[in-house]
Amino acid sequence: MTANRNALIDEMLQVKTIAVIGISNKTERASFHIANYLGKHGYHVVPVNPALSEAVVNGKVLTCYATLEDVDDVIRLHIPYLWLQDGVYHEEAAAKAEVAGVKVIQNDCIYREHAARQ
Repeated sequence: MTANRNALIDEMLQVKTIAVIGISNKTERASFHIANYLGKHGYHVVPVNPALSEAVVNGKVLTCYATLEDVDDVIRLHIPYLWLQDGVYHEEAAAKAEVAGVKVIQNDCIYREHAARQ
């Protein structure tokens, strides 16, 4: 991993509000564990999943948004960061976001990166 990518990850981990796209209430799902981990480490988790009206994060019931559009989109809200999890690449979306000034990480796990820095 390059120093620039590490520096960007360090910077992104300072942000304390994170939308978890595809969150699940099923305990066997990675998104369930990631959301709960982030919540336990002081992050405000915004659940996003069209199949859920509510999501449980650390025992707290939160409103679950159907799409990122319901929370408003990253560019329109001038959200400074976009993090796509392991195995998730979207070059067109990443390029569009970067042109708008959004810093992007693709194909990496926020849980793993945060835990490695603890």
